[in-house]
Amino acid sequence: MAYKALYRTYRPGSFDEVYGQQHIVQTLKHAVEQNKIAHAYLFCGPRGTGKTSIAKIFAKTINCTDENHKPCLKCDNCIAVQNGSHPDIIEIDAASNNGVEEVRNLIEKVKYAPLKGKYKVYIIDEVHMMTQGAFNALLKTIEEPPEHVIFIMATTEPHKVLPTIISRCQRFDFTKIPQKEIEERLKFVLDKENIMCDSNVIRLIAQLADGGMRDALSILDQCIAYAQNNIEEHHINEIYGITTVTEKIDILDSIVNKDACKVLDYIDTFIAKGIDIKRLTVDLIEILKESIIYEYTKTTSLLHILNEDEVKHINDMLSRNVRFQMIHQLMETCDKYRTAANVGSYFEVCLLQMLDIKEQNEVVVPELKEKSVQNVSRETLKKKIEVPEDDTEYKLELEETETENNKIDHTVQEKTDIIVENIVNQKEIKPLDDEFVLKLLAGANKPEKAKDLNHFYKLSDMMMDINWARYANLLKNSMIVASGSNYIVISVSNQAEANEINEMDMNDEFSSFMCELLEKNKKVFAISREYQTYIIQIFKEHMLNGTLPEPIQIETKHVGNDATPEKTQEETILDLFGKDNIVITEE
Repeated sequence: MAYKALYRTYRPGSFDEVYGQQHIVQTLKHAVEQNKIAHAYLFCGPRGTGKTSIAKIFAKTINCTDENHKPCLKCDNCIAVQNGSHPDIIEIDAASNNGVEEVRNLIEKVKYAPLKGKYKVYIIDEVHMMTQGAFNALLKTIEEPPEHVIFIMATTEPHKVLPTIISRCQRFDFTKIPQKEIEERLKFVLDKENIMCDSNVIRLIAQLADGGMRDALSILDQCIAYAQNNIEEHHINEIYGITTVTEKIDILDSIVNKDACKVLDYIDTFIAKGIDIKRLTVDLIEILKESIIYEYTKTTSLLHILNEDEVKHINDMLSRNVRFQMIHQLMETCDKYRTAANVGSYFEVCLLQMLDIKEQNEVVVPELKEKSVQNVSRETLKKKIEVPEDDTEYKLELEETETENNKIDHTVQEKTDIIVENIVNQKEIKPLDDEFVLKLLAGANKPEKAKDLNHFYKLSDMMMDINWARYANLLKNSMIVASGSNYIVISVSNQAEANEINEMDMNDEFSSFMCELLEKNKKVFAISREYQTYIIQIFKEHMLNGTLPEPIQIETKHVGNDATPEKTQEETILDLFGKDNIVITEE
């Protein structure tokens, strides 16, 4: 006997065997039970989602002779439909029978009574392929067919079907089958066929199927033919020219490490293996997208490609801003593939451009004039960092020195000093000390954090206020790690951003802003997201061992409305000249 493909062997024979499309199954079941069967149905949806299979099950059910359980799968009608030999179930491929003459022949046969069953069912597949003339010829028959005739039309492109046809049908929209249901069906088939298969392979096949059960079974069929009784992940990769999740993460690692040679080696290897570059580009977009979704939701149930360890690795390695830039770059490249003569070159250029993606807050220092740089004293670049004994805050003092060359132009020197100060501030600000941060965390409490979280929602409004926009923009992507009575610990994307916030707080630039935002004066301490993961782990270990340091006492400067009232014009004059020296005359 000839081999029968898996998707044909395991095609559902009853409504109970259908995976997905429960809304359609339930509706058709109720229609049969209540004897409210329509004369025409339109099944729309992606390929391989069960349109033709459900049409055959419905035809089998309405012609079943068992009164109690339909379809019974035992009566002559059920067996004939299952074998494809029932004379009253007519399948028509509209792709090859789309002309007016074919439709006229169909209409001529419609008037004859069914030979074996109760209903004559016409299943017209890919109905959108019919010409407008053929649709018009069929229109009257679909509107008022004989009582014994039912039309079931299936299409993947309902927008191409005439509205006059759609309006005369009951329309059912099929959806892509969920990945978990495809995986369950694949496990069932593998058990029946006695095939060994890795769990990762099942997940990968379900992803490749993209919501189509038929595609999933066809892929599995091909894998069995290639790998025989034991299917492994590398078999899928070899057959379909795809890369593993590990390989994709390795590419991202190489980009982060700015290892251009390794990136180019990966691309050459992929092209040599015949890897589908378009699919690889889309896969990288999906991986980065999942990492961002997880960062926002912290929910593993929304992960379909990555596992928890993989997504945490990506999030620790790349800031959210960089990931968004990478996605944008990949999507632009993917769009260009349609007109590309060499897809590999486009992909290669895209990855090389990703090597230069910078953090949003990274400062680009302008080049100094050669004369200015030569005359800047080395002492000007020195800094002195002093930490008080009580460890309450870091104070930064810039040593002032005289210039070595007094002949340098004063204006140029002034500009140079400003640039040098920016360079020093960017490079020399140090991250907060572990012990200091542990003391901050030890003195924090949840009620205070809850209050601060409620106030943090005002950031978006304050970004529109010219007085507070600068500070609000610095904190817009921050997360509250901990809150004390008079301080707050936040995490930001990277250490450079944290340094900038800490420096501004040291200079008391955040005091008024914090009073406005939190309705309470609090000092701000910023750490990076990567450091946050590390220090929280250290905090937990100390807490379990009972070795947490004593909470630190933070002092804040009073910020209030204590300014003296503005003097009047008369008071100002009296202060300048003295009361005795002024003679007031009246005109």
